[in-house]
Amino acid sequence: MKTKMIKPAQPLRNLLKVSFFAVSTIALSGLGSLSVQADETCMSPYMAKIVGQEDFVYVWTLGMEGVGDEQDKLVTVDVNPKSASYGKVINTLSVGGRNEAHHSGFTDDRHYLWAGGLDTNKIFIFDVHTNPAKPKLTKVITDFVAKSGGVVGPHTTYALPGRMMITGLSNNKDHGGRTGLVEYTNEGEYVSTYWTPTDSNLQGAVKTGNYADGYGYDVRVLPRRNLMLTSSFTGWSNYMMDFGKMLNDQEAMKRFGNTVVQWDLHARKPKKVLDVPGAPLEIRCAWGANNNYCFTSTALTSKIWLIYEDKEGSWQAKAVADIGEPSKIPLPVDISISSDDKMLWVNTFMDGKTRGFDISDPFNPKQIYEEKIGAQVNMVSSSWDGKRLYYTSSLLANWDKKGTDNEQFFKLYHWDGKALKQQFAIDFIKEKLGRAHQMRFGAYSLYAANLPVQQSVLAKHP
Repeated sequence: MKTKMIKPAQPLRNLLKVSFFAVSTIALSGLGSLSVQADETCMSPYMAKIVGQEDFVYVWTLGMEGVGDEQDKLVTVDVNPKSASYGKVINTLSVGGRNEAHHSGFTDDRHYLWAGGLDTNKIFIFDVHTNPAKPKLTKVITDFVAKSGGVVGPHTTYALPGRMMITGLSNNKDHGGRTGLVEYTNEGEYVSTYWTPTDSNLQGAVKTGNYADGYGYDVRVLPRRNLMLTSSFTGWSNYMMDFGKMLNDQEAMKRFGNTVVQWDLHARKPKKVLDVPGAPLEIRCAWGANNNYCFTSTALTSKIWLIYEDKEGSWQAKAVADIGEPSKIPLPVDISISSDDKMLWVNTFMDGKTRGFDISDPFNPKQIYEEKIGAQVNMVSSSWDGKRLYYTSSLLANWDKKGTDNEQFFKLYHWDGKALKQQFAIDFIKEKLGRAHQMRFGAYSLYAANLPVQQSVLAKHP
């Protein structure tokens, strides 16, 4: 692939505006000797992984006005090719109203799936182990803001031993980006709130650059390094605003995060604030025992950043690659790292593409593959062996594209080492489901005691 020269970026607001109106997988390749392994690698290291065939994909779905019951819901899709209902929706569980369904995550024992609403601040807890084909809503946390002391917008729900760590996107004072981390027990009992450091209150953290904005988004950990990292996005007043309106609001465009914070994992204390300008979103950490680094991508500047431990044992941040043509603001969203630490997958919302980067040298990622998935694409999840890649479409209810470009889908592709081949697609609007957002895998293999009779027999006599 030829390298293209990137022209200096114009003012961000104008670029975003042009990109949005001009456009009204991670298709990854293990080219050469590279192997392809991926998600479940976005999950907590404290959780069991599905290393064989997944049976189900749970899609946390935004309710859509005029579509079906208009409610947020957990949609279960059968993805086992040996099943009679392969490629079909086999269960939906509506939770009442539109809460701006967004991200979800399992507890460390993988018995429960926690799913948050960015608007209403509700957290829905589903039992996914008793009957993996038909999750059951067992608890709804409705006092998240009050218990946390004002955190708004529960985003990432991340498993720690016996705990769930939840990142916030906003606060209830000004609905801006200042926020914190909120810790719960697996049973849904509030434990503590940890506010992200700001210029006015660094809480003992070292500010290394221009920013200490207090914003939040994602969280990941490297237990062997006693490391917890958080990234940053924007507050309620922006993520609930119409995208076009926000682009024309000069003040709103100033309200995006520019930091990744290093925390002491065990003490839950911020240690260092790193400059990563341009809204760093998902964080994905390496899996190798001696690979002390993580990646993130910046939505507004279209760059891959490496967060790494230097030779002196200090954590640093460095921009290491461009994503597409930054001057066109492709708007990178979800990313995923392979379990062998050789590949990074990057989805870009505006052009609907998925891109694969060879990260064998983490300081010099090289794009080696790309594929257009749809008019818009957001999330990607891959099977452990890298042969199956799943995609969904929705970013935020008020940020999704309009008209015919507002495709809402769940798609499965097979990777054969050379190209992606679509296996099936579910039109979430046609099926009256809504806006498909985040995916999580389910498998009977995780819960042997709960296997259906016929599955139990096959498990004992393959």
